[in-house]
Amino acid sequence: MSNEVKTKEKVDMDPKYIITLTVTLFITCVIVAGLLGLVNGVTAGPIAEINWQNTQAAMTQVVSDPDNTTFGETPLENTQAMTDAATAAGGTLGDIYEAQVNGETVGYAVTVSASGSQGTIEMMVGVDAEGTVTGVSIVSHSETSGIGTKVMGNEPTASGVGVLDQFIGKSAADGTLSVGTNVDAITGATVSTRGVTTGVNTALAAVGAMG
Repeated sequence: MSNEVKTKEKVDMDPKYIITLTVTLFITCVIVAGLLGLVNGVTAGPIAEINWQNTQAAMTQVVSDPDNTTFGETPLENTQAMTDAATAAGGTLGDIYEAQVNGETVGYAVTVSASGSQGTIEMMVGVDAEGTVTGVSIVSHSETSGIGTKVMGNEPTASGVGVLDQFIGKSAADGTLSVGTNVDAITGATVSTRGVTTGVNTALAAVGAMG
């Protein structure tokens, strides 16, 4: 083995070299972390404001008096009873915001999610103080274009009523909502309609468990 190779190997294994490399990498990581923290600090506020505006827009679509309704900026606490009731209904409970008109509670805007034909459907469901659905709005989905998207877009069923609009006025008094029983499906999009139906059942169950 040549002296040149031996010398190179010695430099590579030199403890001073290893220490220098470690310190350099550490300093680099600290600087990068600091920059990321700075960027997050600058952008966190605007991002939170945009998210809140989007949430408000979705909530406004599901209340009966959108022009005069205000919403609590902080979601209500989900109790174990509410979470259990939502799970039993087949969906997942998200945030619940109180809806008020002239300072009085008139209902709730409930974020729920349920399984569709191609993935999770996240929706906002409005429920008034009497436990009656006031509206359904789709927040996000991955349903098939031209089929499941007909449900997401509130296209009319055979009866002429929008597939999402048909839930307005329904409550626990109607029993468990079910496609083919008290809910009409869009032709060819039964699974997507069932997903939304599960979401509405979940919202009604959660609000009913509020006590």
